[in-house]
Amino acid sequence: MTATRLLVLGVVRMHGAAHGYQVRRELLTWSADKWANVQPGSIYHALKKMTAEKLLEQVETENGAGPDRTAYRLTEDGETEFQVLLAKYLSQSGDPDASQDAYRLGAALTFLTALPRERAISLLRQRATQMEGQRAAVADVLDHGTSWGQPEHVTELYRLWGTQVEATVGWARDLITRLEAGEYVMADDPGRSFGESPQ
Repeated sequence: MTATRLLVLGVVRMHGAAHGYQVRRELLTWSADKWANVQPGSIYHALKKMTAEKLLEQVETENGAGPDRTAYRLTEDGETEFQVLLAKYLSQSGDPDASQDAYRLGAALTFLTALPRERAISLLRQRATQMEGQRAAVADVLDHGTSWGQPEHVTELYRLWGTQVEATVGWARDLITRLEAGEYVMADDPGRSFGESPQ
């Protein structure tokens, strides 16, 4: 699954109801085409696919004149899918395709504040723990890789990966600390959090 699915659900949720152009404009304003690889065509495809899956429903706006006047809103199943993807992308690390993992994490961070504070902290702890396991695996390869028959220079790949994992673990632990200190308006805090539906 791509980050586009979560981002589209999140934007529709945030607006209560949104038409395709509005979703596209919002995501391009956030530069999601760069940090999440969201292409304009994939936005419209996601809207149609998730409508067929009953995660979104069409609602007519502005007298229902023309296709651009059709808006979408989340169904109950769509809200569930949004929450499941948000939790999954925030907590899980280790996709073999590192770019997809980064895109999904970026999408989840966009809607981080749609979660209650303790839930967000718990999910981030899961990610950090997984990444600490990856860090240990990298260290093991660096210590013993050449004795397993790997060419010596391949250790540079593991050093690079280890540096990236180390940075991500540090960032996750730092974010957890900031959330514990009350940073950001979360879903269970007084006030309206980013990504919260206007209803």
